[in-house]
Amino acid sequence: MKTDIEIAQAAQMKPITEVARQIGLSEDDLELYGKYKAKISLNAANRVRNNPDGKLILVTAINPTPAGEGKTTTTVGLGQALVKMGKKAIVALREPSLGPCFGIKGGAAGGGYAQVVPMDDINLHFTGDFHAVTTAHNLLAAMLDNSLHQGNSLNIDPRQVVFRRVMDMNDRSLRKIVIGLGGRLDGVPRENGVDITVASEVMAILCLASDLTDLKVRLGKIVVAYTYDDKPITAHDLKAEGAMALILKDAVKPNLVQTLENTPAFIHGGPFANIAHGCNSIIATKLGLKLADILITEAGFGADLGAEKFYDLKCRFGDLKPAVTIIVATVRALKMNGGVPKTELDSENLDALGRGIVNLEKHIENMAKYGVPTIVAINRFPTDTEAELSFVGDCCIQLGAEAALSEVFAKGGEGGIELAEKVLSLIEHQKPDFKFLYELNTSVEEKIGEICLEIYGAEKVVFTPDAQKAVDRYREMGFGNLPVCMAKTQYSLSDDMNLLGRPTGFTITVREVRLSAGAGFLVPITGAIMTMPGLPKNPAAMNMDIDINGKITGLF
Repeated sequence: MKTDIEIAQAAQMKPITEVARQIGLSEDDLELYGKYKAKISLNAANRVRNNPDGKLILVTAINPTPAGEGKTTTTVGLGQALVKMGKKAIVALREPSLGPCFGIKGGAAGGGYAQVVPMDDINLHFTGDFHAVTTAHNLLAAMLDNSLHQGNSLNIDPRQVVFRRVMDMNDRSLRKIVIGLGGRLDGVPRENGVDITVASEVMAILCLASDLTDLKVRLGKIVVAYTYDDKPITAHDLKAEGAMALILKDAVKPNLVQTLENTPAFIHGGPFANIAHGCNSIIATKLGLKLADILITEAGFGADLGAEKFYDLKCRFGDLKPAVTIIVATVRALKMNGGVPKTELDSENLDALGRGIVNLEKHIENMAKYGVPTIVAINRFPTDTEAELSFVGDCCIQLGAEAALSEVFAKGGEGGIELAEKVLSLIEHQKPDFKFLYELNTSVEEKIGEICLEIYGAEKVVFTPDAQKAVDRYREMGFGNLPVCMAKTQYSLSDDMNLLGRPTGFTITVREVRLSAGAGFLVPITGAIMTMPGLPKNPAAMNMDIDINGKITGLF
C-alpha cells in the first residue's frame, strides 16, 4: 500500500469554493489561501446563527500506544461514509503541531484513504494560525519583561513571573532558562522557560472564545505575574490584549479544507490533550453544527483526557450537546495493554487480548458517566484475525456498548459504512442524557479528586505543598469555582506512563497547579508530564526531504 503522503499527493481535490458550496457557503464567505484552503469569515457564522443545530459526534479512543489507534483516521473516514450515505456531514479537527510532526508522533491529518488534504500543507505551516498564537503569546512575554526593564511601574516581583515563552517545536533544552543576561541594556535577569505552543494559554483561549470580542476579553485576563505584595498582574494591566487580538484577527477564523473524498473539513486550533484541553475551536464546532446534519469531531489522546475535557470543558463553555461517543480501539493496542511487545503484535494472542481489554472496559464505563450513547469502533489492521475481532466485539456487547468494524484506512468511506449505520441508529433510537462529571461550585480539590478517582480509577490523590499553596492562592483570588484541565501522561490511566491496562490502587500526585484565568480553568500538573516535549533519538525530521520540483518525501 502507498504511504500516506503518496496517497494524499494523488488525491483528486476539488477547488475549495466548490467544497464550500456543498455546505451552503459562498465565495464571499471565504478568504482563500490558494486553491484548496480557505478561512471562513466570521460573518458567515452570524448569517447562519438561526439555523438548527446538527448532531454532534465525538470520536475518542483507548489510551494511545506505539501500536496505533487511528482516532483521526476514524473521524475522517466516518465523515466520508456518512456523505456516501447521503448525509450532510462535516469533519472538525485540530491543527497539527510541528513539534510531534518532526518528532515521533507524526501528523494529525488521518491516514491511508481517510485523510484531510492537502496533507503536507496541513501538517506544516497551514494558514499560519500556530505562528500567530506563538507571536501573540511571545508579544505578551516581551511586554512583561519590558515593563520590568523600563522602571517596573507595576511593581512586578521578577521571582513571581508565571508566564513562560512558547515555540511550536520540541526542544527540551529550553525547558528551564535564564534570560536578561549581558548587562543593564539587556533586560532584568531572571529564570524563565519555554513551553510548546499547544500548551499556551493563548491557544486555549483561541479554541474557547466565542468571537473576536470574547477573544480579546479573555486575553486581557491572562495572569502573567504577581507584585511584591502578591497582587496578580494581567495582560490587561500591561495593555497588551489589543495588540495580541490584532495578531490573532485571522487565526480566529476557522479553516476549511476537504478529505480525500471531498467531504468538507474544518481544521482549527490545536491544544494537546495531555497538557491542555485537546479540542478544536468552539467557533468551528458551532459553525459546523449550523451547516451540517452531522458534525464529527475528535478529542486528543485517550478518553481519560480528551473526552473528559471535551465534555467537562468544551461542552460546558460552548453549551454543546453531544449525541454519540465513539471509542476507537485496535486489537494491536489492546494486546500491547495485555503485555505483548510491539515486535510480537502480528501474532494472534487471545490471552493477551483478554488481559488488555480492561483498558477499553474502563473507558466504556467512564463514557457512561456522561449519559451519552457509546459505540466502539474497532479499527481493523491487516494482521487482525477473525477470532481476535470477534473477541473484542463480543466483549463490547457484554460491556453494554455497540461495536462496529472500521476499515476506513484501507477502504476510505466505504470502509466506514457499518460504523456510520450504527451511529445513525443510535441517533434515531437513543436520546442522550448528557451531564457533567462535576459541578463548578465544588472545591478545587473535589473536582480534581472526582476526575482522578472516577475517570482514572485512582485510589487517592495527594497534593505537593507547592500545589496546595497554589490552590489556596487561587481560591483567595476568586478562582475556586473554575473547572480543571488535568495535565497527565496520555499513555496510562494513571500518572505513570508505564502502568498499562487498567491499573488499580495507585495514587495521583498533583505537583503543580497553574492558573489559566483567560481560558477559564485551572491546570493541575501530575506525575512527570512536561509542557515542553523533547525529540527522540531518531526524529522523524531526519527522514524528510523535498526535491527540486517541490515534491515532499518522508512526511508519513
